[in-house]
Amino acid sequence: QVRLIESGGGLVQAGGSLRLSCTAPGGLFFPYGVKWYRQAPGKEREFVASIHWSGNDINYADSVKGRINISRHNANNTLYLHMDSLIPEDTDVYYCKSSANVWARGAQVPVSS
Repeated sequence: QVRLIESGGGLVQAGGSLRLSCTAPGGLFFPYGVKWYRQAPGKEREFVASIHWSGNDINYADSVKGRINISRHNANNTLYLHMDSLIPEDTDVYYCKSSANVWARGAQVPVSS
């Protein structure tokens, strides 16, 4: 199965911002939309956000609502996750997944205190 391409992970200072991208390679597109998840070691995978391919029907988890924004770049088949005011509890591996159940490898985001 072809993976989505995810980038933007890395160390973030507490109070800083996160910007992740999720791209469908080549001619692979998002037929309906993309969901973002995050997972800490030993914890269950947590839903973060979702967006329809049209840019409508955006949903955010309560844990990140108010400091997160999901958008897409139409020309590049790329979706973006922006999150501000990160705290150490946001330290997770972040994943994007298409509605066709195609996953990215995951971006590790440690947040320093």
